[in-house]
Amino acid sequence: MQQNQLLVRSAPQQSQVRDYERSLARSAMSRTRADRPDRFELRGRTWDLLDDVFAPIYSPSTGIALDFLGWTETVSAPRTGSMLEIGCGTGMIAVTGALAGCDRVVASDINPQAVANAARNAARHQVSDRVEAVHSDLFDGLDPAERFDLIFWSSNYVLAPEDHTYGSVHDVAYVDAGYAAHRRFVAEAQHRLAPGGSALLHFSSRGDLGALHALAAGAGRELRTLRSAFVQEGEHPVEHLLLEIVPAC
Repeated sequence: MQQNQLLVRSAPQQSQVRDYERSLARSAMSRTRADRPDRFELRGRTWDLLDDVFAPIYSPSTGIALDFLGWTETVSAPRTGSMLEIGCGTGMIAVTGALAGCDRVVASDINPQAVANAARNAARHQVSDRVEAVHSDLFDGLDPAERFDLIFWSSNYVLAPEDHTYGSVHDVAYVDAGYAAHRRFVAEAQHRLAPGGSALLHFSSRGDLGALHALAAGAGRELRTLRSAFVQEGEHPVEHLLLEIVPAC
């Protein structure tokens, strides 16, 4: 069975899929496995992969995010305007956004290696004139005056304890201690949108959706589900969600 094959199943056993230690073990495996490549093929294109950067080939989440956004191998639905990707990793989504027609794309990540990786893939696919890779902890490293038509984050949706200490910057792509990053994202993203813009969050049932809704409400926000899909991840079917963050009514 292919890794990203969509399924219709009952909800997974939450106690297992939400185990942050399992997610950290997946991070360690992806980061250190002997067959980890420095280049890979995905969605009809070749991508560079640097050390300590989230590898899309070991998780279905990047492909699902592209499906949610409507960007396929042929990029049949061009769009215009500006885009900010939080947690860009290799830059696959940011680069594909530029190829789909975005006029300006900012690819940001807290991991300096990911910033370099995104810049390299922008150059590989000849969109460096439209993609800027920026080292940033969420919005902190961005121009405070810039606004975007689309803000997108395929998040580190697994909840880790609030006092968790990260063993590597690679682990940040897998778990969020105390949902500190999610709390900031749902509170701040609206302030970075251009008129009529959208702030989108890719989440999954590996995370705690109830906790996410609660912190959104605390920030005066609501979460609207735009798309969802069940995907087999290992032994569990996991639901992936595309959520729009909007002001609470």
